[in-house]
Amino acid sequence: MMTAGVEPVSPASAAAFRVCFGLLGLVGVVRFAARGWISELYIEPAHHLGYYGFAWVQPWPGWGMYLHFALLGVAAIGVALGYRYRLSIIGFFLLFTYAELIDQTTYLNHYYLVSLVAFIMVFLPLGRMASLDSKTSQKGGGRPFIPRSVLWVLQAQVGMVYIFAGITKLNSDWLFHAEPLHIWLYNSAGTPVIGMYLREVWVAYAMSWAGTGFDLTIVGWLLWNKTRPFAYAALVIFHLATAVLFPSIGMFPWLMIGLTLIFFEPDWPVRLAAWVRRKAGRPSPTGPSPFHPEKVESISWSVMATWLFLAVFLAAQVAVSLRHLAYPVNVLWTEEGYRFSWRVLLTEKRGLVSYRVYGGQTGEEWLVFPDEYLTPLQVERMSHQPSLILATAHIIRDDFAARGYDDVEVRADAFVAFNGRPASRLIDPDVDLARVRQGFVPKPWVLRAPE
Repeated sequence: MMTAGVEPVSPASAAAFRVCFGLLGLVGVVRFAARGWISELYIEPAHHLGYYGFAWVQPWPGWGMYLHFALLGVAAIGVALGYRYRLSIIGFFLLFTYAELIDQTTYLNHYYLVSLVAFIMVFLPLGRMASLDSKTSQKGGGRPFIPRSVLWVLQAQVGMVYIFAGITKLNSDWLFHAEPLHIWLYNSAGTPVIGMYLREVWVAYAMSWAGTGFDLTIVGWLLWNKTRPFAYAALVIFHLATAVLFPSIGMFPWLMIGLTLIFFEPDWPVRLAAWVRRKAGRPSPTGPSPFHPEKVESISWSVMATWLFLAVFLAAQVAVSLRHLAYPVNVLWTEEGYRFSWRVLLTEKRGLVSYRVYGGQTGEEWLVFPDEYLTPLQVERMSHQPSLILATAHIIRDDFAARGYDDVEVRADAFVAFNGRPASRLIDPDVDLARVRQGFVPKPWVLRAPE
């Protein structure tokens, strides 16, 4: 296994992965700017619901966020072109992750994936082919190569998304009630051609079970060379279907279609280019012969340390994905351990929240609504997440303190409709949230999930 890991292979697949990642990153930046999201998500909100421990991550003032995303776009171009690759990917990772840490209400699973992949790419030699760096660094006509373990690490990172997405679907709502898929398909009945079938209950059940089977097995089919082409074709169809039916998931389908190409043979881009040239009747270009490794590279201590670090990093992701087991609650209801665990399209929630504020010494009472402090998108996202309801309560507490009310109590009336169930109370209305601290410990002030 160790020898196989350092076996030299063609860097073509890794280069294609780098180019695809950089181009998709650039498309994402352009899309963000074109839709006005830089201003809507980072500049217009008066408050941001940041992550625990990252309150110091704040939007840049003035035009700073526009500059931030411009630099992010430049970094994405650098990654795609392989220009100053290491600097470009480090810049991309830091800029992208910083933006995502500003506000929890902007969280999406594929944003998390982008940060993880970018971080891993910092440590991998993905600029050895089809890059501007390789034009200037290669001397003497030597053939570039990479250790096969580079591909293994990327495959493990991408494959983890599918495996955990399948595991998290093994719950009664998804399998035995076809929820929330039934709700979403019913609302997509206007889809051309297939819309008339989407309101059928059996269709929701069939898609729920098929989606579970797909997520749990697709990595295995991609790893087996005999089934890989058919598995990838099924993967493309699957993600195109989700893009049509669930447009709110944004670029996730395109990201997975692009990144899963890493499961093909290391030299697949070279073979594809040769096939295209043959079909076009063009002669093959003169140059070095196809890649044929001659020897196994010895393992240096720095390489060993890098692989050990990346193995620990991947293992830590597994632990983070399973951390919900430490909470004796329904993770879909309380969302304790929900984020960063590849729970894709598992819940449909609608919340309604208001706050009762009591003046400690004055005896005054106020009824406060979240939209007095947050944008409509923030209100929609926080209204069913206990940690964000608590964060908003702290914003209200601090605002009243700034107005001279130093000893207020803040209690929440929060009702959530969950996967087709009637709305139920989410938060204990008698708990003073002003004195509850954020953290990773279980939240006894969150009420039990409805049956």
